[in-house]
Amino acid sequence: MKGGMAMTARRLRASLKGWGGVGAMALALVVTAVFALLLPLSSARGDGSTGTGGQGVGQGIQARADTCTDPQDQSPSPSSDDSGETITAIKQRGYLSVGVDQNSYRWGYRDPNNTAKSSDLEGFDIDLAHEIAKEILGDPSAVRFHAIPTNQRIPAIKSGQVDMVVRTMTITCSRLKDVAFSAPYFLTGQQVLAPKTSGIKGYDETLAGKRICSAAGSTAYDKLSADKKAGALTASADITTTVPNQLDCLVRLQLGQVDAVVTDGALAASQAAQDPTVELKGKTFTDDYYGVAMKLGADDLVRRVNQVLVDYRKSGGWQASYTKWLSATLKADSPSATPPTAHYK
Repeated sequence: MKGGMAMTARRLRASLKGWGGVGAMALALVVTAVFALLLPLSSARGDGSTGTGGQGVGQGIQARADTCTDPQDQSPSPSSDDSGETITAIKQRGYLSVGVDQNSYRWGYRDPNNTAKSSDLEGFDIDLAHEIAKEILGDPSAVRFHAIPTNQRIPAIKSGQVDMVVRTMTITCSRLKDVAFSAPYFLTGQQVLAPKTSGIKGYDETLAGKRICSAAGSTAYDKLSADKKAGALTASADITTTVPNQLDCLVRLQLGQVDAVVTDGALAASQAAQDPTVELKGKTFTDDYYGVAMKLGADDLVRRVNQVLVDYRKSGGWQASYTKWLSATLKADSPSATPPTAHYK
């Protein structure tokens, strides 16, 4: 296994040769993805323990997915009440356990060029996790991070490994069967990422005969699969390449093992910023909303997180984080540049 990883790293170095600082960052991030995706993380200010999520469960269940039409509007109303069973268990433990990504540039990652803070996770999702810890526990550093691959987000919540997942996770009706979601905190949509030299124009007939990569368990794969069955995606498009973690698709693309990647446009924009040889192709072709995912039945925690989101928007914290991390790639005039309006069930 180590030999295969080493070979992958050598191929990446060859493919990135001559890219300078941007290429070095891309190489560092994708090699990190190959070597460390499954390693548990702790906050740089924590004690290094992997920790476990709280087991307390509050009363109340989110709307059943079989009655769901607008999944982003199915979360309960905000509350500042900290007396619920789930929140009480978190307070007694003294820290928040959060599943995150450690390889998504500007969302949740370690900057290899920032030697002063090389051990710290940073990015838009990381800012939000710290904000939740600050409001619930009074200390933004009272959080322990766990690296969760894309296809393990729901299992990590259901098993109690983490209290919540803050990891570019789209709210969907099918996922509401397994986890509870906060109100949406970000608007994006599915988009195609491909080499600049490619003839691919977007999510259209130019994908004919092309190998498309997506993450297992992702909304991108669900969309590809559904469109393939319905005939909305060209029949000759090959969607069989799936990976545990979304960033692995960028690795496959750089190695020439696939022709295109389909993922959230916000993530794709950050990947395009890492790799100067790829670009977004066409416009987004869905409307997707990211939410904080939590355990079904933990209604007290869901309501409390919704209040955090309300406060985060009002204080300007959301906008400041967007400006810092995402404005350079998504631009100030993007539909994603303002937080989505929350509607509650």
